Order: sequence, then C-alpha cells, then structure tokens
Amino acid sequence: MQDVIIRFRMGCDLMEKFLTETYDKYIKALMDISRAITSDLYLEDLLKLIVMVTAKVTGVEICSLWLIDENDNPNTIRLKATQTIDPEYVKDRSLKLNEGVVGYVATYKCPLIVNDILQEPRFKEKEMAKKLGLVSMVSVPLMVQDDKVIGVLNCFTAKPHKFAETEVNLITTVAHQAAVAILNTELMVETKVIQEELETRKLVERAKEILMQRRNKSGEEAYQWIRKRSMDTRKPIRSVAEAILLSEELD
Repeated sequence: MQDVIIRFRMGCDLMEKFLTETYDKYIKALMDISRAITSDLYLEDLLKLIVMVTAKVTGVEICSLWLIDENDNPNTIRLKATQTIDPEYVKDRSLKLNEGVVGYVATYKCPLIVNDILQEPRFKEKEMAKKLGLVSMVSVPLMVQDDKVIGVLNCFTAKPHKFAETEVNLITTVAHQAAVAILNTELMVETKVIQEELETRKLVERAKEILMQRRNKSGEEAYQWIRKRSMDTRKPIRSVAEAILLSEELD
C-alpha cells in the first residue's frame, strides 16, 4: 500500500512539473506575441513569428496560419505562413470557407481535433500529408472582438497524438493573442497607407500651385503634367512633386 501511495505521489509530482513547464512555455509564447502587438513588424514578419513561436512551444512538426481573404467573392481562406521550408507545404494554397478542415473551423468558430488526418473526410491534402509524414492535428480559429474569425491556426504532429483539452485551450489562447496582433498590425499598415496618401496629396497640390504660377497652367493642366512626367520617368507621382518643390526652393 505504501508503494502505491509513493508511486501515486511521484506521478502527481511529474504531472505537476509537466503542467508547470507547459504553462511556462505558453506564457512565454504569449509574451513574445504580445510584444509584437506594439512593434513595427510588417504583417508577413508577424505571421512568421506566430507560427515559429507556436511550433516551438508545442513541439509540433508543422504549424500553419491561414487568413480569410474578404476581397474574394465568395470569401476564401489562404495559407499565409508556416515555419516549415518544405516546398510541398509552402506552395500557395487557398480554400473556400465550406472546404477543408480550416474552412470548417473558420465557419463554425470552434477548434477541431483530428487524430488521423488520412481518415478525416474534411482534410483535403492527404497526398501531401503522406509525403510529409503528418498524422494528427488540431485546428483553432483566430478570433477577435465580437467573435469575428479572421483566420485559422493549425498544428500538425508526425506521430499519433491525442490533443488534451489543456493543450487545445492553451493553443486557443495563443491563437486569440495572435489574432489581436494581426488585427493591430493590419490597422497600423492601413493607417500608414492613409497617412502616406494624404501627404502625397498635399505635396502634389503644392507642386500644382508652383506649375500654375510658373507656366500659367490651370489646376487640371498642372496635375496632368505631373502625372505624365511620372509615367514618362517611371517614378512615383510623389517623387515628381517633391522634385518640383525642391527646384522651387533652389531658385
């Protein structure tokens, strides 16, 4: 009886140690992704960081991230990042939202565990899985406020693996944090684009005024001159406007 109690306690200690180490790894992953929220990473770099961090802390063979493309009609979901360099996996791929495991997860907004992807009817790329030796997977939605799904995070193992509820919950937490980081980055990029467009308009307007005074042109004629100059020299219209402003300063 004493031996049973000792073995039970040892088992509990090992389980506690495993859970502590697991939580520590996931917390570090969340911290790494959280830092990215306030960084100036471009979206492509951020997506690579997310899959690399997730693969490292989970120990999976392949981690991949898919994003919904709302510009397509109907919407599609596209592979955007993976930490593997295998050409069979990194090729450009997209699915409709009613297709595949990722389409299912994105549509129904819930994780999906697949113990054997070769036996899963919803998994579309069984030949690729055979070549890469992939067996089990968990797929979780990338969700932001108001339960909006912007993509899906996949984790594949090279051996049969039953993802425990704790693992799924932790990966889901990482996915939520990743979704916030992605949304934040997209907003920053959009803001920068808008700012650059406004600055370009201001420069073009000032350049137009100079041409109107120097060459006695109308506003429309001045703009068309700048536009033609941009096309002839194959330079951005902003560069042409800046050159006109610089020449005015030098005179």
